[in-house]
Amino acid sequence: MHRAARIEDWLHDKREKFARRRGHLPIVIPYTGYGTTERVRILCRVLLAKPVKSTGTTSKRRRNEKRDASIRGWRSFTSVPVNDVTVTIDIGGKAHRVQADRGGVVDTVMQVDLEPGWHTAKLHTHASASVDAPVFVVAPDVRTGIISDVDDTVMVTTLPRPLLAAWNTFVLDEHARVPTPGMAVLLDRLADATTGAPVIYLSTGAWNVAPTLSRFLSRNLYPAGALLLTDWGPTHDRLFRSGREHKRDNLRRLAHEFPDMKWVLIGDDGQHDEAIYSEFQQDFPQCVAAVAIRRLSPSEAVLAGRRAKDAAEAKPDALWVYGPDGASLAAQLADLGLLEDPGAPGPIE
Repeated sequence: MHRAARIEDWLHDKREKFARRRGHLPIVIPYTGYGTTERVRILCRVLLAKPVKSTGTTSKRRRNEKRDASIRGWRSFTSVPVNDVTVTIDIGGKAHRVQADRGGVVDTVMQVDLEPGWHTAKLHTHASASVDAPVFVVAPDVRTGIISDVDDTVMVTTLPRPLLAAWNTFVLDEHARVPTPGMAVLLDRLADATTGAPVIYLSTGAWNVAPTLSRFLSRNLYPAGALLLTDWGPTHDRLFRSGREHKRDNLRRLAHEFPDMKWVLIGDDGQHDEAIYSEFQQDFPQCVAAVAIRRLSPSEAVLAGRRAKDAAEAKPDALWVYGPDGASLAAQLADLGLLEDPGAPGPIE
């Protein structure tokens, strides 16, 4: 194991022992999963947290709720993950037990028999209460899905600049995060265009921010979908995880899990989305319905360290569209037949 990983494990062990001495108990943080009628991917994370007190006056509870409604990003990074714990998953009348990884994350696949639509998985450890994890099951006849980046695509973050990234992640109140103009409407229209289309939010962000990100997406009326994030820090063989490999691996995995699905890939030109999506299109051309790239404004591009230098050398084909916001991208996707043109005349009565 890489020395940095050994140091991280030692630090987690010390923090876990300290937290347990203070009475902290394991809790399961559920994430949205997805799957087919035969198998589902379940995601969650196990952390140590203070026991919830059921007593207290109404005014105190309201103050706590108001405090919790203003959550700064740094709080999500002070939690203590638990890796030496078994999580029991109940869904579709079947139970599955799996151990969390070094970061307390559970990412597993269960063989089940489920009808298309939303389902609920029950997750718990031997010492924690059961929690509900939503799981979206895709119908076998659905042929179009949506995969969207998060940073600078659905949410303006200027993530590549280290200082600004640190400010946005660790300091900025979650309610101050800014949605990208028109992107919620675009994703919602794409989801409505194909009944039962899966929506996947694929990001290099850490699992620590998943609850914050879920609240942001819901509050700004983005369609519900699974979050595929990563775990920052060292791995067994390297000092830092590769965000690009995380995206590549999950795109390839989705292509194998849904071999008959064509995906609308949404990203921006501030990081590596163009190169990653181009590689995916070359490897799985039958799996790409369109690629929609949001162009950053000049000021955003400067804050993002200019545009990505590693964009694909090959010129994008007719399936690629570019625009500064969701409305511009929607108009071009309508030209490709993936959306109805809102300006088109309706049927004559």
